[in-house]
Amino acid sequence: MTASMGATERLRTYAGFVRFEHTLFSLPLVVAGIFSARGHALPWSRWALILVAVVGARTAALAINRLVDRRLDALNPRTASRELPAGRMKLVEAWALLLATGLAYLAACATLGPWYLGVSWVPLAVFTVYPYLKRFTPLCHFGVGLALALAPLAGYAAAHPDLGEPTTALWLAAFAWVWVSGFDVIYATLDETFDRDHGVHSMVRWLGKRRALHLTAALHAVAFICLMGALGSLQAIRACSGWSPAAWVSLAMAGVLLSLEQRWAEDVNLAFFKVNVWVGFAVLAMVLSARAACGGFG
Repeated sequence: MTASMGATERLRTYAGFVRFEHTLFSLPLVVAGIFSARGHALPWSRWALILVAVVGARTAALAINRLVDRRLDALNPRTASRELPAGRMKLVEAWALLLATGLAYLAACATLGPWYLGVSWVPLAVFTVYPYLKRFTPLCHFGVGLALALAPLAGYAAAHPDLGEPTTALWLAAFAWVWVSGFDVIYATLDETFDRDHGVHSMVRWLGKRRALHLTAALHAVAFICLMGALGSLQAIRACSGWSPAAWVSLAMAGVLLSLEQRWAEDVNLAFFKVNVWVGFAVLAMVLSARAACGGFG
């Protein structure tokens, strides 16, 4: 019984280390990318491989981030309780988790096909570079956004090996880039004082909190425009004569969520973890609704 409880506690520690729940940000965008063009009749085995690749890549990304930032995390009172700086997880365990999830991601890519293995280094390179950007430039938030922008492109490529009709997926990637970059700026408001004192670059430190939040509002306005572009592109691909009411509602819901995220930006826990997490699902609902209204999913 004690051994079982100990194993469960270690799993909880590992899940907390990589913030497993953050997969909720990327997974809906991956699925939206899958349905962003004609044809989606994937066998269950391919769905399973895509899921393994997504979870493996996302977990590896968070592990890289925690390893790169472990010394900064130890200095920051907000993050000092994280698994590595608090000593609840050994450095060798973090490296082992990174290795295991990275290999799972690469194995899934290899099974999907040689082309996917050939480009598998691109997300890993982005995941490795972006944690270092905060050491050099306040544009670091756009590196985080780029990492999530790969999600709809990955889903699209996994489901459409011919890479035909990529326009909707590109709109979704543009949306993810500016959306995630914006909410990362909001998240950075938690560390404004720490960043100034320790030479960490961020938009909040560079512009000040008020102007940085104005920037996030502009980014999220652009994000909404990108969603409109994605919906229009999807309708054009499917040769629809009119827009689906459900797709309109989902688009509006995404806009409302983005607006609420700005309104409640002072309460980062509310804006980031309780509002922001639903944006991706609203986007997925928009894509699925538009597909259903335009002749189904064939």
